[in-house]
Amino acid sequence: MLVDDLPIPDFVKGNVKELGIRELYPPQVKAIQAGVLKGENVVLATPTASGKTLVALFAASIHLIRGGKVLYLVPLRALASEKIEDCRKILCKNSGFRAAISTGDYDSADPWLANYDVIVATNEKADSLLRHRASWMNDLSIVILDELHLLGDPDRGPTLEIVITKLRRRLPKVQLIGLSATISNAEEIAEWLDANPVVSEWRPVPLKEGVLMGRKIEFADGEVRELRKIDENVLVNAVLNTILDGGQVLVFAMTRRKAEQYAAKLAKAFSERIEVLGPRDRELLQDYAEKILEVDRSSFSENLANLVAAGAAFHHAGLSHAHRAIIEEAFRSRILKAVVATPTLAAGVNLPARLVLITEVKRYQLGYGYQAIPVLEYKQFCGRAGRPGFDEVGYAVAIARKRTDKDYIFKKYILGSPEKIKSELASERHLRTHVLAIIASEDLEDLDHLLKFFDSTFLAHIYGSFVIQGLIMDVLDFLRSANFIELRGDKVKATSLGRRVSQLYIDPLTAVKLLEIFREAGKASVFGLLHSIALTPDVPTIPMKRFSYKLLEEEIDARRDGLLVPPPDPEEEAYDEYMDAIRTALVLEAWINEVSEAEIYDRFGVQPGDLAALREHASWIAYAASQIAKIAGYREFVKPYDMLSTRLKHGVREELLPLVSLRGIGRVRARALYRAGFTTLEKLRQASPEDLMKVPGIGASTIKLIKEQLQS
Repeated sequence: MLVDDLPIPDFVKGNVKELGIRELYPPQVKAIQAGVLKGENVVLATPTASGKTLVALFAASIHLIRGGKVLYLVPLRALASEKIEDCRKILCKNSGFRAAISTGDYDSADPWLANYDVIVATNEKADSLLRHRASWMNDLSIVILDELHLLGDPDRGPTLEIVITKLRRRLPKVQLIGLSATISNAEEIAEWLDANPVVSEWRPVPLKEGVLMGRKIEFADGEVRELRKIDENVLVNAVLNTILDGGQVLVFAMTRRKAEQYAAKLAKAFSERIEVLGPRDRELLQDYAEKILEVDRSSFSENLANLVAAGAAFHHAGLSHAHRAIIEEAFRSRILKAVVATPTLAAGVNLPARLVLITEVKRYQLGYGYQAIPVLEYKQFCGRAGRPGFDEVGYAVAIARKRTDKDYIFKKYILGSPEKIKSELASERHLRTHVLAIIASEDLEDLDHLLKFFDSTFLAHIYGSFVIQGLIMDVLDFLRSANFIELRGDKVKATSLGRRVSQLYIDPLTAVKLLEIFREAGKASVFGLLHSIALTPDVPTIPMKRFSYKLLEEEIDARRDGLLVPPPDPEEEAYDEYMDAIRTALVLEAWINEVSEAEIYDRFGVQPGDLAALREHASWIAYAASQIAKIAGYREFVKPYDMLSTRLKHGVREELLPLVSLRGIGRVRARALYRAGFTTLEKLRQASPEDLMKVPGIGASTIKLIKEQLQS
């Protein structure tokens, strides 16, 4: 089937053909035959790179020319950035349609999105918009659900399930298109969505799966391949064999530490063999390494830059957004030869390689020891093998140390089927959040209507909603005791406090914790405020250096007067949690005191990606604390938490807050301006461009941006 034969707008045909696409892949043809262009709901479960996104955008284009509105949902921000580029290339170019991305600020209905035709959002952002009853969502005519298999993810699945259920109730005629590379029970999910399942194993680049022992790879089709002996290390040898044949390698490791160690081994091996990198490669890799050092000059960045210069890199959640973007660009341009990633990459950004090397199929879980990874996760790894247009075959190879391991990998993973996707909604942590949100934002009259809502969920479709009715009643008791809802007979409604907690998109337990702190608190220092938010379940515990309790107790003694929560007895169970919050507060304190990211890494061992996640969560919970204090009548805490939220967002001392309110002025430029005497917005307004040019880091474009904002 040719693109020209499809009943889609001419501008889409032109845009697609400009990308070199003229004929459809077999799975795409199956989706057309299933009615995807006629408004039918479809679940498309086909391998990576088989054209799922394009099918969804074809359907979206038909809605656009009929005056409809498109919502494209993704699980990760990194994926949102990737998908909006697809939307702009296919749907917006030469058409006049506009696309927007919305992934942050969970306390807004984002009315500005009414002016856009295509919205790419994370599942959490969509949930927040539904809680705020964003009126423009009534105009949606098609919703695309990317990475639909994440319904079965214990952390992200419940939110996706609730979002889908809410959208179907609110927009009964909306077209739903679910996309996933790995769903073994696609028919069951399709049945829940009243959709037509389209299942195919066809791939644009054929996949060969096998097991590597020593230098021998045994493939599932019976082929046995002996690798050349280039290096004594099994992993390094396999990677070198592929790179010297012109391919790239993606290695999956189960921990960050192992990812960094393997990347270091590969970089060393590449450096010792002149034939691995050509002169042009070395020159371009050095450019990428210098870009990494432009982000910051910590020992973490220096290590990463040295690896990249040698042709290898690691990729995990500890990387900053800027680091990740540089590594991904270097790999996509085929200059970077090998990336060692943790499993998060498999479900995120599209980075295919000729060889995917899986270092182990077991992962350590605290309290359980080493556990086998799910088959679904293994298949996600395999899906990254084979670069369309560059490789004739993609290879996914797992390393086995002994024969019993090899047999086990073949039986369980290579020849096995992925686990069924099941609902994870029956978890108290998720239920207390979503039950409150449903009561606060849906038009429910009584408990019967609440229970009927859950009848529409995937969980109820599989098991029947009766399985969680007892849990729901327990959650209602908790919400009522916290004064978040009112129950009178069968009637249920959210209190003003409960409605605000829901809108703030926080765990109700966080609100309960903050209210307990407010009730008991005396005068608080900034560190005390930081410690209080670090004690909430919404602020993550991140990897960092383990300081001794003796050192932490000294910090507590020095700051005791300003702590909102006094330390518990060391014998109490809560003591460890309290001390973890002290560690977190020390990191956040350094951040708002303008300690550089490089120094924070060297002092606390906090990697850039973790620091970014921590400060974002902490800033949001500080803002939420100010809002809860306001509605609950604890006025003395409103301004301190609100100011702290802004300081956490920008990483500045209090005196820089006016300056960082300007777009284009971050913590470094703000401090430079302040030191030069431009301490207020009024002084900036009066300053001449010539005077501002003398300030380090302030160029003509920044001055123009400052002046435009101050004149408006």
